[in-house]
Amino acid sequence: MTDMSDTPIPASANALQEQAPASRRRPRSAVSAGVGIVGLIGLLGYLLIARHAPDIAAFLGVDWGDRGPMSGPNSAIVSVLACGVPMVLWSLFVDKVHRNPSTGIDWNQRRPWRDTLDISLTKLAGLWATWLLLAGFYATMRYYWEGSYAFSMDLLERVVPWLLLVSVPYTLWLDRRMVEPRDGCYQFGRWMIAPGQPVDGRAIAHHFRAWAVKGFFTAFMLSIVPGNFAALVTVGWSDVLANPYMTGIWAINILYLVDVHIATVGYILTMKPLDSHIRTANPYFMGWVAALVCYPPFILMNGGPLDYQVNGADWGYWLQGHDTLMALWAALLFALVAVYAWATMAFGIRFSNLTHRGVITHGPYAFTRHPAYVSKNLSWWVGSLPFLVTAGGPIEAVRNTVLLGLVSGVYYWRAKTEEKHLLADPAYQAYWNWAQANALVPRLFAKLTGRARPLIRLEPDPRVGPVA
Repeated sequence: MTDMSDTPIPASANALQEQAPASRRRPRSAVSAGVGIVGLIGLLGYLLIARHAPDIAAFLGVDWGDRGPMSGPNSAIVSVLACGVPMVLWSLFVDKVHRNPSTGIDWNQRRPWRDTLDISLTKLAGLWATWLLLAGFYATMRYYWEGSYAFSMDLLERVVPWLLLVSVPYTLWLDRRMVEPRDGCYQFGRWMIAPGQPVDGRAIAHHFRAWAVKGFFTAFMLSIVPGNFAALVTVGWSDVLANPYMTGIWAINILYLVDVHIATVGYILTMKPLDSHIRTANPYFMGWVAALVCYPPFILMNGGPLDYQVNGADWGYWLQGHDTLMALWAALLFALVAVYAWATMAFGIRFSNLTHRGVITHGPYAFTRHPAYVSKNLSWWVGSLPFLVTAGGPIEAVRNTVLLGLVSGVYYWRAKTEEKHLLADPAYQAYWNWAQANALVPRLFAKLTGRARPLIRLEPDPRVGPVA
């Protein structure tokens, strides 16, 4: 669905819109629909190239030898670039996000170097010290050097020297144009190199929360990119088309590929010139708990105490031999996961958990405030069928059903704690109120329950401070 608020509106339509009640107008989205679309095109285009690399090489007369498709981890990283570069170009040249006031940049301002040199050097000290703390955390936790995480660490080891080098001219260049360059990174650097001088403790706390999010989730996303990519590049068409189950799994994995790649780009590109910086990270402890229990090494599902698949089997097992029903079930699952991937696409280069990087109102967010959580949880119920088990009888079936219900409860709590964070921003308040009155899912629940507002709404703590 195209977000009409992001496209030019004829003058006559503008006049009509001005006359409409404010509550009926969907607030403008911080990201245009085009960003996610060009990222999708770039990703799928590279996937086809990687998959058919031997055929392309033969057509071009290139000696490809006995090499097969480009399915290795380095190719997977190139696929992230193929997804991310078009999104960056669209953001800059079409949406012109670098001109947004929310970047905190005044491009007409070029302070003399001497006016910002001390600020920039202090900020670099804070930035490098932050990276050193993250490196120490990675080095200490054995978990990051085993399994798929080993790839993340190897990649970061190769990239960090270049980041250190580039961070110097980037910081010097940007601080000359920042409206207020003394951010949390600067405050942390000042705290280190000028003991006893006054610093903004709240800004330092925001700085550490933002980098904790980026450090934790970037390593996780990079760890799952290669396996997700290789499985789709190497699988043969005969296997994909073997039966409706295999076709459905392949199609669903394509959607997860889109989700993983766009999310990975989002975690990497937290930059002010792209207006994709972390404005605030969730300041509430319960919000962090609700999010982290859904990801390794803290995950409560998939082998943890909330594993709802013990002695269970997925939809392919229970529907085997019924190809028509299996095809319909695959289509339903595909639709649910498509909404989930669409929700990630809507963020473009701004996706990340536990952060505020601009309010998204287009795409599936025009129908519900939490389309990813709703569709993801429904897909688990439809895909796992927890009330059917291969062993353990009715007790195991009830147990799995209750556990999946608890998992859905975790995601409900995640949604509420995220809203508690975002509601500190008047822009999100406007979207929340619009969605409650106009979006399909909130209206449906209001009609079913007879409540104009949901039973639970967590208001932000005024002591936390305004959203940056």
